[in-house]
Amino acid sequence: MSNSDGACALELLGMLVYIGAWLCALATTISPQWLTMSTSLLPVESYELGLWETCVVQDIGSLECRTYDSLLGLSTDIKMARILMCTTLCVGLLGILVAIPGLNFFSSCEELGASRTKRTLTITGGVLGMISGVMCLIPVSYMAHLAVVHFFDDKVPDVVPRWEFGDALFCGWVAGFLLVVAGLLMVTSCSFSHGERQPAPPQRYQMMSAGEAAGKRSEYV
Repeated sequence: MSNSDGACALELLGMLVYIGAWLCALATTISPQWLTMSTSLLPVESYELGLWETCVVQDIGSLECRTYDSLLGLSTDIKMARILMCTTLCVGLLGILVAIPGLNFFSSCEELGASRTKRTLTITGGVLGMISGVMCLIPVSYMAHLAVVHFFDDKVPDVVPRWEFGDALFCGWVAGFLLVVAGLLMVTSCSFSHGERQPAPPQRYQMMSAGEAAGKRSEYV
């Protein structure tokens, strides 16, 4: 496999992982299952806490959700998680849009002789992907930390129900990890493609030599 083939494979894999990770981050942001709680007093009901709403789930299959009434009344951790997750989505989407023109599948930049621009776009998109991955891991890990601290708090009686990890936290961890991996793949692919674009000057020299030879022939004629 040549360097260009390896670069194309890494770019394609990185972009697929990038898009999948961004969709996981989007699902994490809108999911109401960041934290879950069930109590022995009401075994037929369980509660779910998200960034935008809280839900009550019953065993019969019914689901009733209610959005938060006031932004100012939210706790600091919910506000922080909202800001960071929304920023994660914006930075990740920007990274995808920046990296797409730099892929080897698109030849718009190479037609203008700006192969270095394509490499810069790919690296920039990869770096933005890694930044969005770290920003996604921060609120998810912080909410999980708060749940663990409150769960093992000795000051709270055992009969009081406690919040536990929801599915959105695990989805957020996967999204953050994959965003970082996708960014690394995009940046690594540039090290393969950079070595393939060096032999361009000899081709120009060959074209000039051919033109000089044609000029000499015309002089003899």
